[in-house]
Amino acid sequence: MAREQRNVGGSGLGVFLRTRRGRVTPEDVGLATGAGLRRTPGLRREELATLAGISIDYYARLERGQETNPSPAVVDALARALRLDAHEHRHLRDLAERADRRSAPGLPAASERTVRPGIELMLESLRPNPAYVISRTMDILAGNPGSVRLFAGTEEWPAERRNALRYLFLDPHAPKLFADWDEQVRTCVGRIRALAGTEPDTPGLAPLIDELMRESPEFVRRWTDYDVQPHPRGDKTFRHPEVGDLTLGYQSMQLDGTPGDRLVVFFAEPGTPDHDKMLLLDGADTGAVARSAGEKQG
Repeated sequence: MAREQRNVGGSGLGVFLRTRRGRVTPEDVGLATGAGLRRTPGLRREELATLAGISIDYYARLERGQETNPSPAVVDALARALRLDAHEHRHLRDLAERADRRSAPGLPAASERTVRPGIELMLESLRPNPAYVISRTMDILAGNPGSVRLFAGTEEWPAERRNALRYLFLDPHAPKLFADWDEQVRTCVGRIRALAGTEPDTPGLAPLIDELMRESPEFVRRWTDYDVQPHPRGDKTFRHPEVGDLTLGYQSMQLDGTPGDRLVVFFAEPGTPDHDKMLLLDGADTGAVARSAGEKQG
């Protein structure tokens, strides 16, 4: 994993502070820039410290990971000075809490890629709605046939390699499949970025990030951006190679009794063309899916 991620304690907090400091200009906060060129595009450390009402030395220690006990008042003052929105402010608080943990947590349990039999039955009962279970590190743990076929190309991946983030950056089908691919990758990287900042010891997280850092320059660029914004609610439009364009609603929910696994379900209004295409994707014969889709569009 990148060097910044291997470091624990205050490093996650420091990285986030540096990236956000670089996004705020003096003009944004009413500061005069004066004459001459600035070496950094955003605020200087001393400018941010002054705006937050803390000493320059204290802020520098925070950014370097040498100070790991910022008070809630300091965190809130930094959030105001950095013009963070509510989601970013919450992430900053989470990072500060992580930095303040004095005792090392126990070793995490080994990563599990299995789900309970009852969840498998639930996925089957949701057909023809594409539905799958995804872990905190975006491993696709289980899914019904429609979910596999909806994400074109995943049927060619070994089950143990199926991961939403890996698919987005390493499978050539993904950029063509998602009408909002850019928004999709921004959200997924942001979710993993947030997890890496607050729970860097999550099983399977470090190897996944290492792999994507090696294999995808686009992932490296997105990772460096440190965007932790959530995905806006709404429908998803797919440009599917077998059934054509379809727009589906979706819902994600936490599964009780799991280490943060979520169930994701897609749906469409019965009787609509999108629902018909969803039925086709649920069919067992993918060749028939393509033929039937062509007949309906003809």
